[in-house]
Amino acid sequence: MKSRIVAASAIVLTSALALAACSGGAGDTAASGAASGSGDGDYTIAIVPKDATNPWFVRMETGVQKYAADTGMNVFQKGPSETDATMQAQVIQDLIAQGVDAIGVVPVDPGAIEPALKEARDAGIVVVTHEGASQENTMYDIEAFNNAKYGAFIMDNLAQAMGEEGTYTTMVGHVTNASHNEWADGAVARQKEAYPNMTLLEAEPRVESQDNGETAYQVAKEVLKKYPEIKGILGTSSFDAPGVARAIDELGLKDKVFTAGTGMPAANKEILDKGLVAALTLWDPADAGYAMAALATKILNGDKITDGVNLGVKGYEEMHFSEGSDKVLEGNGWIQITKDNVDSLGF
Repeated sequence: MKSRIVAASAIVLTSALALAACSGGAGDTAASGAASGSGDGDYTIAIVPKDATNPWFVRMETGVQKYAADTGMNVFQKGPSETDATMQAQVIQDLIAQGVDAIGVVPVDPGAIEPALKEARDAGIVVVTHEGASQENTMYDIEAFNNAKYGAFIMDNLAQAMGEEGTYTTMVGHVTNASHNEWADGAVARQKEAYPNMTLLEAEPRVESQDNGETAYQVAKEVLKKYPEIKGILGTSSFDAPGVARAIDELGLKDKVFTAGTGMPAANKEILDKGLVAALTLWDPADAGYAMAALATKILNGDKITDGVNLGVKGYEEMHFSEGSDKVLEGNGWIQITKDNVDSLGF
């Protein structure tokens, strides 16, 4: 398989150079340097999550497995045993050595894995990402939605819980995580636009959970004790709001301090039922895993990636390039979870 990909790369490079002289619309063709397969579908595609043990990415693997079953191709997920950029880069390098045809990555730290992704692309491997809008060495990045709008949606949930007034801060998994910070930025922008009686904590406007529930809990406790005026903490990582909710419960601050953010349904049923968090937001990671594999297949088949591309899964049927980009594709995949629908989502 790999020999076919490498052989084809010279043809694609020549085509890309010719296309660069033209003034085509954004995303009309695959990015320069793309490998293109023969279209027979005999591909090996690997999806690399941030952390293979994280329940979010365990759920993503079900979508990857479904794509493998639907297509009959060798499509699998392989990730590091913890959320660590160096370990993720090593997984990518191992896959390069195995000669896979395509790699889809959810970056821990976009900057830290640039060398590994460049190595993959130089080897003729198709590279796509999810939650990696700032990634340079990717052909296309898939976002389940517009990141600023998703952040605004989380803020709407928090504002409603806070009665649209009071001091709040934001929490991200890592300060290096592109998507988490874009969501938090979108949330702050929404607050400034729509909720004038809310105030972002000036001393610590953004704290870090390390994508870890225990850390989110400990950080939330520290922040709430240090700044008793805080009425809300907006989370981004799937561990943030649950960790904050635990801190709120332990400190006896239910109905006084509020949180909102991303979270898995079944894992957070208890805090939803208890009213420690009014609503959580998310997209189904299984769909994102499926969409990454589908996009990689289209590139390998030599398909043009155009605005409105259909990746064959709900929320990703009509992907549009984000404003000013010919590489970042946005869908419409977010959902809201409350105590009323938490049992109906199936994961």
